[in-house]
Amino acid sequence: MISAGEYIESSLGHFITLSTMAAAGFGNTISDIIGITTASYVEDICQMLGLKQPRITAAQFELKSSRRASSWGRIIGITLGCLIGMCPLWFISDEDKKE
Repeated sequence: MISAGEYIESSLGHFITLSTMAAAGFGNTISDIIGITTASYVEDICQMLGLKQPRITAAQFELKSSRRASSWGRIIGITLGCLIGMCPLWFISDEDKKE
């Protein structure tokens, strides 16, 4: 997300007026698209590691506890994905921007 936003800002910013927040928004959109397209690969890797999907009935799936667990799983997954997406900040130096 960070890399995509920075690339968008540096390349498209020369041609059109683009704020940093707009570039970040476009970078987030690209990051979300990549996340959606790679979700099946993550599920495949989890199955290779021996993690299996729970076998629950439709009635169990509708339980409040199941919905809560599903929501927390999504929250944790999105949070971890965002934190991993910020890792390029460790490698971006301010000296490159000053030149």
